[in-house]
Amino acid sequence: MAFRLGPRARAAGYELHDFDAVGSTNAAALAAAEAGERGPAWFVSANQTGGRGRRGRPWQARPGNLAASILMTVDQPADVAATIGFVAGLAICDAIDAVVAVDARGRVALKWPNDALFEGAKLVGILLEARAGYGETTIVAGIGVNVASPPEDTPYRATHLQASTPGATAEGLFSALSDAWVDTFAVWQASCGFSGLRDRWIARASGIGAPVSVSIGERTVRGIFETVDNDGHLVVRTADGGRETIAAGDVHFGAAATMRS
Repeated sequence: MAFRLGPRARAAGYELHDFDAVGSTNAAALAAAEAGERGPAWFVSANQTGGRGRRGRPWQARPGNLAASILMTVDQPADVAATIGFVAGLAICDAIDAVVAVDARGRVALKWPNDALFEGAKLVGILLEARAGYGETTIVAGIGVNVASPPEDTPYRATHLQASTPGATAEGLFSALSDAWVDTFAVWQASCGFSGLRDRWIARASGIGAPVSVSIGERTVRGIFETVDNDGHLVVRTADGGRETIAAGDVHFGAAATMRS
C-alpha cells in the first residue's frame, strides 16, 4: 500500500516524497530545503533505518512504523516557528483518533514538549529542526509513530498502535495525519503561533497538577506542572510558591520527578 496525502492536504497543495526505505525523513527534508525546496512537503516512509531523536539520540524504527517529516517555510522568527512542534503533537493525536478503534479514541496524551503517550507509554516522538533565514524560518517537524511494534531496550515504557487497533497501518495513519496537519496548522497560522492552540493542547496534556522535574543542562527544576503559557513554555510551581517558566528541557513525571540527584 503506497502512502497518499489526504484530500484536504492534496487540495491545499502539499507535496509528497514517499520512500520505500530512508535513513532519516528529517535528514531528507533538510537536504531538500538546502536544495531550495520551501514546502509545504511531506517526506514519509514505513522503513526508517537511521532515525534521530532529541539531542542526537537514536530513534529506533522497525519496518511498519511511521516516519513522517513535514517541511515548511514560515514568515515567523525561529522562537515562534519552534511552536510548530505543538502543531505536530495535536495533529498526530487527531490522526490517531481517526484510525484507532472507538474505545481507544481520546486516550492519547501529550507529554511536554515532544512526545505522545498511550496510557502512559510512549507511542509518538517528535523532533523539530529549524533553519533561520532573513524574515522567515524553515522548519522540519519529524513525527515517528510506533505503529507495528515498539522499540526495545528503552529507559521508558513504550507501546504501539496495533496493540489497540490490529488493523492500523502506517499508510492509513499518514493520510489522516496529513489532513489533520492542514486543519491544525491553519489555526497556528491564524494566531501567529501557539496561543490559538493552547486550550486544545492543555486538554490533551499529561501530568498537569502532578510533580514534575525538568533537567536544564546541569540544573534541575522540581515542582508541580501548573500549565503551559501562550508561548508554549512549561510553567512549574516550585516548593517556595514561586513559578518558573521553562522553554526547553528533559521532563520527568511521577516517582522520577521526586527523586533527588
